[in-house]
Order: sequence, then C-alpha cells, then structure tokens
Amino acid sequence: MWGSKKDHEENGEQASINGEAARSTRSARQSRRSHEPREEPDERTRLLDRPRPPNSDGYLDPDDPAVSPYNLWSVRFLRYFTILFFMISCLWWTLLLVSIFVSPPGMHTRGSGFFDFAYTCLTIGNLLVAIIFFVAPARALRITTAIIGGFLLVDMILIIAVPRLRIEEGWVGIASVVWAVFIAGWCILTDRIVAWGKKEEEERLTGRPETRRTLKEWLAVLAASILTVIFVVIVILMTGTLSIRARDATLGSYGERILVDGDKYAVHLGCVGNISHTDGKKDATILLEAGEDPAEYDFEHWAYAALQNGTISRYCYWDRPGYAWSDNAPSPHSAGMSADALSEALARSGEEGPWILVAAGTGSIVSRIFSSRHLKQVTGIMLIDPMHEDLLHRIASPGRGFMLWAWGIISPLGLERLGGALFKGRTREDRVYGRNAYQSGKYIKAQLQESLVADSLSKNEVASARNIQSSDTPLVIVSSAIECRRDVEWERKQKDLSKLTENLVSWDVVNKAPHQVWRTLDGRTIMEKRLSELIKAAKDTEMPVEIV
Repeated sequence: MWGSKKDHEENGEQASINGEAARSTRSARQSRRSHEPREEPDERTRLLDRPRPPNSDGYLDPDDPAVSPYNLWSVRFLRYFTILFFMISCLWWTLLLVSIFVSPPGMHTRGSGFFDFAYTCLTIGNLLVAIIFFVAPARALRITTAIIGGFLLVDMILIIAVPRLRIEEGWVGIASVVWAVFIAGWCILTDRIVAWGKKEEEERLTGRPETRRTLKEWLAVLAASILTVIFVVIVILMTGTLSIRARDATLGSYGERILVDGDKYAVHLGCVGNISHTDGKKDATILLEAGEDPAEYDFEHWAYAALQNGTISRYCYWDRPGYAWSDNAPSPHSAGMSADALSEALARSGEEGPWILVAAGTGSIVSRIFSSRHLKQVTGIMLIDPMHEDLLHRIASPGRGFMLWAWGIISPLGLERLGGALFKGRTREDRVYGRNAYQSGKYIKAQLQESLVADSLSKNEVASARNIQSSDTPLVIVSSAIECRRDVEWERKQKDLSKLTENLVSWDVVNKAPHQVWRTLDGRTIMEKRLSELIKAAKDTEMPVEIV
C-alpha cells in the first residue's frame, strides 16, 4: 500500500511537470505564430479549424475574406462553366465577324449577318456581367436578365415562325439567338445559386445571414444593374426591328425570286411587257440595271412609262444581291459575280436576248461586264451618269468601308426604321425598296461588299470587260450636268466612257439634272428619246458573229 501511494505521488508530480512543459510549448508556438505573417484564407482553407481569438464564440467576422460562396463546389462549378461559355461565345463572335467580310464554308447567311452578330454581342455582354459581378448577386440583376431572356425568346420564335426570316437568318442566326436565350437563363440560374451559396456560408461561418452590404458591393450591384438595363433597351429595339422585318416579309413582289450560285442565295427578277417581232426578228428586251438604289425606286417607273408610250415593248429588271427582295450573297462579292448571278437568273427563268442594257451609276459597272460576257446577245448599251472604273477608289475608301461596317453593326437596333414606322408613317414599300431601303442590314452589307472589292476585283473585271467589248455596239451616254460641273474629273471620265465603243449614238449632258437623271422632266424626256434612237441603231447594226 505504501509503495503504491508513493508511486502515485511520483506519477502525479511527473504529470504536473509534463503539463507545465506542454503549456510552455503551446505558448511558445502561439507566440511564434503571432509574429509570423498571416496567410490570407481562400476557398480551400479549413476555415473553422483556425485559431480563435480569446473569448471567441467560434464564428468568423462577416467581413472576413474567408466568408465567401466560393467555398461551395457548386458555386465554383458554375463559375468555371460560365467562363467556358464566355470563351465559346468569343470564338463564335470571331467567326461571325470574319464571315461579314469573308464567308467561311457553310456559314453564309442569306440575310445581312448583322443580327446573329448582335445576338452574340448581347450574349458576351451577359456573360461578362455574370463573371465580373459573380459574388455580388442581386434580385434586380435577375429581374433585368429575365426581361432580356423573355425578349430573346420572342425573337427566337419570330425567326423560326416567319419563313422569310428563317431563310434569311439560316442555321447561323437561329443558333445565335438560341444560344443567347440559353445564356440568359444560365445567368439567372447562376446568380440565384450564388445568392443561395452566399447565404449558406454566412450562416455557417458567421452564425447568421448578412443583411447589409458594403459600399463596394453596392457599387458592384449598381454597375451590374445599369449594364443589364442597357441590355434590356438594346433587346427591346432589336425585337422591334425584327417585328418590322416580319411585317415587311409579307410584301409581295412582281416577278420571281430565283436561286443562283449553287442555290446559295436568291435574286429577284421581273419582266414587264410582251415579246414582239419586227420583220421576222425578235425585238430586243430592255434590261435595267439600277445604280445605288433598288431598281423599283423610281428608275423602273421611267421604264414603265416608256412601255406605256410605246417606246419599248418589253423590259426586265432585277435587284442585285442585298437590294430590295434579293438575298445577300456570300462575301466577298464583286461586280463580275453580280453579272454572273444575273446571267444565271435570266437563264433559269427562260429569258433570252437580244438585250439592250440600260444602266445607271455603279450599276453600269455590272452591265459593262455583262455585255462583255454576252456579246452576241447585247445589241445596245445606254449608260446614265455611269461610274468610271478609274473612280471606283471613291467607294472603296477605308473610311467609307469602316462607316458602312459600323452602321451595319448597329442596324439591328433599327433606330431610324422604328422611328420612321412609328412617327413618320413609313410603309413596307418605303423600307423594302423605297426611300428608306438604305436603312436595312441587307442593303448596308451589299454596299459594304461593293466597297471592299471595288478597287481590286471589280476594277480588274471591268477593265478586262472594256478590252473585249464589241466595238460596233451602239452606245448612248446621258450625264448629269450638276455632277459634271461639281466634279471636273467626273466630267472627264464621262467623256472617256463615250469612247467605250466606236458606235456612239449620242452623249448628252442634261442641264439641272442630278445624278439620278430620270428624276427631272428633261432627264426623262432625253432618256426616252435616246433610248428610241438606240433601239433603231441596234436594229440597223449587224450583230457580231464571233466572240473576240
């Protein structure tokens, strides 16, 4: 018993000594830790196992950086996928940007290509807001994003339901708007889960959900809300413009739309009047080529008046790719490609020559190329204030090209088109082929395509055409006096075009006539008179037997 008691006392003393040593060791470790730099915690830190200050209740301060929704794997998962979707959208955005200038195989759309680009820009904007303000969820952000998604859903239904829109936008446009709808829903889901994760982590680490926000958080919420409100305005304007396009698609056209270039796109061709014969020979059909505006916009009206007056018996007109009822062609697209599209459209519709070409402005470039490629069928050429190949650099300037591209990028907003429809009474006719046709994305892209290759491909094509043009083809030139007085070089080039063939019927400079000569009475009178003389000269001229 005694020995046992003694042993217990010795053991007690030893335990006391060991306890003192352990406490001394812990004190030393804590002292060293207090002098060491404290590492900033992150989502992988074992937050609740960290040393607590004296008298701590075991919870972290709400402002502690470790109190973050990133601690949850589900939140991190959402962020990783949001970044992945952003990268995919940027890649798609790049492809769409390139396709405006050079159409990749399989990515050509018969519409302008600006709407799908706009939807992708909106998608990237939504993803950027979600990524930048990821840990600052807010109900206002979810509400505005839901509004965006709702209007995008309406756009998707419109594109799929309206046949004309579905054809113009193609699979590229449909995929772009569907992706935009999906991303809007994804951003709403992400913001809601982050808000839930933030609340869960605050309850776990601080003991209660945080109801207040720091100044930094309020600024983040404000910035995100402002951006999404801007997106709401943008998508509302886009939906309005798309609705106008759906409305315009119901406007019927005279003639037919004919697929060309391997059925990649369709062009509009219309013919008016009856085929007539004189002395057993088929009379020539007048083939109109408009200038900077669609042929239906008052140029074709002059031809119809000539038909009613008996000056001509039949005429055909068409819309170059991107004009009026014609689809946009793949990029790049030159004047020679337009001439080939016209040739194919005429052949598919069963139209045959002989032709007398009547062309205005930049359209004269296409007609001259067409003439050189159909020497046996073209029996006369009438050019109205035509563009000379040496002046093509004017429409090919980098500044003009950039402005056309920028105007095309914002064209889906339809600021002018919506304003004209709502406040100025603009009709479908005005927007499709009339005075407001220049506002459509298709027209802007067509102008951009002409600008990009005017001083290269198109210039080379028309220069070659001049070299092989038949020298005895009757030629009429009608120029604008206003343009000639305003621009000496323009007048000099008009004179040069009068030497296009050796059989010049007449060259008139119409006083007080603008570039669109037919918009004045004197201009229409002289044009009709010279056209009658050209028809007579064409009958008297022997057609070429072989192509030089």
